[in-house]
Amino acid sequence: MRVLVSDIGGTNARFAMAELAQGAVLLHDSVREYPAAGFASAADAARHFLDELGERADAAVFAVAGRVRLEEASITNHPWQIRASEIGAALGTSRVALINDFAAQAMAISRLRADDVVAIGAAGWPGFDPRRAQTFAVIGPGTGLGVGGLLVRDGRCFPLETEGGHAGFAPLRPQDLRILECLMRRFGRVSCERLVSGPGLVNLYASVCEVEGVAVESLSPAQINARAASGDGHCQQAVELFCAAFGSMAGDLVLTLGAWDGVFLAGGVVPKLLDSLQTCGFREAFEAKGRFSAGMAEVPSLAVVHTCAGLLGAAAHAAETYDHRAAPVFAQVASQPVADRLGG
Repeated sequence: MRVLVSDIGGTNARFAMAELAQGAVLLHDSVREYPAAGFASAADAARHFLDELGERADAAVFAVAGRVRLEEASITNHPWQIRASEIGAALGTSRVALINDFAAQAMAISRLRADDVVAIGAAGWPGFDPRRAQTFAVIGPGTGLGVGGLLVRDGRCFPLETEGGHAGFAPLRPQDLRILECLMRRFGRVSCERLVSGPGLVNLYASVCEVEGVAVESLSPAQINARAASGDGHCQQAVELFCAAFGSMAGDLVLTLGAWDGVFLAGGVVPKLLDSLQTCGFREAFEAKGRFSAGMAEVPSLAVVHTCAGLLGAAAHAAETYDHRAAPVFAQVASQPVADRLGG
């Protein structure tokens, strides 16, 4: 069975083909990424992908950055409305699954190797082991802030779909309170996503400038990060606030889900901020949980550096959904080299 897998965010749409007979690995050279704004719908983008590759799809799994209800989804930070029926009509198959994008990121945990992650802090990851019960959290900034979890029970994986990025922001320090006041004047209620996301970094920079009484420049997240690395004080403050808020939110998620086996930091922003996450207060805020601080110090926080984790997770979901014979191969697939899992 050839399965089209997709990872659709607020900015870009990624596609690839997976072959279930090969353990739901992504096929060599099949990965494509398109600007979402270039297509009227997800169905149009998927059809374009198949036509470009000269491929067919027996089934499809779409991981989308929004809440999925009754086989429909809205992209939180993009106007696309995604319906399984429309996708199926465009692709010529009735087997279409819509899942939250962070359900896919969660499912990807079952396929990640040690070299697909970078530990933030001293706690390392012993690796995925389907033979024992495990609970993981996953959180990641991109255009928005995705949040999910993964339960491993009796050798099977059960992803948790959430919209935890829209939970309210909880300040830790006096500096956080001043930033929160600035954001409240702009947005009213301040969710975690208003700080920890690409646009959130811009919000933090603007708030730092407001508190300092200096003019705000029109900077992109990449420019703020680059200026921080070059010594710009206001951009450095914004990046430090971002990392500390991210760490605090990730720690809260561990407590909420009981994810003592680890939290995975996913999304497109994370690889670009690896150095800052190691040095700018992420882990300190992650562990600062009062009476649970000692326990939190033992929980791994792992930055995902695999370039196709969302697609990998969608392929894992396809194996669970369309071919239950593939489910027990998680341990085997997780031990394969990355090139093998990408079909290379």
